[in-house]
Amino acid sequence: MTSRLLTEDRGSAIAEFSLVSVLLTALVLGVVQLALALHVRNTTLDAAAEGARYAALADTGLDAGIERTKDLIATAVGPAYTTDVSAAYVEFAGVPAVGVRVVTSIPLVGLLGVERGLDVSGHAALESMD
Repeated sequence: MTSRLLTEDRGSAIAEFSLVSVLLTALVLGVVQLALALHVRNTTLDAAAEGARYAALADTGLDAGIERTKDLIATAVGPAYTTDVSAAYVEFAGVPAVGVRVVTSIPLVGLLGVERGLDVSGHAALESMD
């Protein structure tokens, strides 16, 4: 009787499904979390570059670039990611430029993550009226 129970396959599909579904769910959630982290990184990087381009225009200044960057980030991923945005006049590749730097958290579990774990910057050549 015991040997027959050990060789029978009845009921094993339920156990296999349970084990595989747990692993598959963890894998899918990991991929989704990675996609979210990359989305936040790419969005803040693009917003920093756009803010630098906006601040580099001849009739605007650094404050306008910072506000533009904050608006873009707040619209795309939320205002919690706009806490540390700065801009400065720099020299980039030997050319006068504007640099916008964004330091924010990177999401590790949902939208919660490491504070100040993401540091991106964008540069744009300074436009002049000369």
